[in-house]
Amino acid sequence: MSNGQTVQIPRNLLFRYRLTIPEVPGAPIKPSALGESHRLAAFGRFEGQAAFASWRCGWSAAGLYFNSEVRQKKMALWCRPQSLLESDSLQLWIDTRATQNVHRATRYCHWFLVLPTGSSPGSPPLASMLKINRAKEDSPAINRGKLQVERQLFSDGYSLSVFIPAVCLNGWDPAEHSTLGLFVATLDREFGWQTLGVGADLPFAEDPSLWCSARLGGEVAIPATPGIASKSTEKPPRRGKTRS
Repeated sequence: MSNGQTVQIPRNLLFRYRLTIPEVPGAPIKPSALGESHRLAAFGRFEGQAAFASWRCGWSAAGLYFNSEVRQKKMALWCRPQSLLESDSLQLWIDTRATQNVHRATRYCHWFLVLPTGSSPGSPPLASMLKINRAKEDSPAINRGKLQVERQLFSDGYSLSVFIPAVCLNGWDPAEHSTLGLFVATLDREFGWQTLGVGADLPFAEDPSLWCSARLGGEVAIPATPGIASKSTEKPPRRGKTRS
């Protein structure tokens, strides 16, 4: 540039990450039962982010399963229902059509936000589906159903287990559309942002072209838990019809 300034391009903007989400055997299960094979990478580390949260994800015809854990905290949780976007939270963006060549969300795009507590310590977790800014069309799944959330508090953090039923995902049809657009982020007032891909300096909250691509894969083993079947071999996804 003529003024001698150097423009630094975010590293994760140079790559298109393609993930595989394993199918959950013996569904329905609790999201907390997701194993190591369901772990999602935190590519935000390439942007210099601290890796303070772990994420796991699985799927079945019934919907999507997520588990998130944050540890090594020294500060108390900061959660305010009246200030959702500033609160400690797990945030999920899902595009059931993976239309990653557009910069504005479509009716198949969804934004979910989960707080580990309400405004008082120990109060139940809160889950919301939010409208995406500048969307071409809002998802008709808003307020169609409720997310199932379980929370566990530790002395140095918390875990969240979230099940998003198919009724909350407009266009959910794994048999016909086996690739999703996916973005995951954890916001923590102590540690900052941890993201699946690009950092908070880019508008991932409203631009689906910045989300990762996630293929719905076959079954893999999960840790044996009472009442939950465990399988050791991978199978191709079931091709039966599902409701959208």
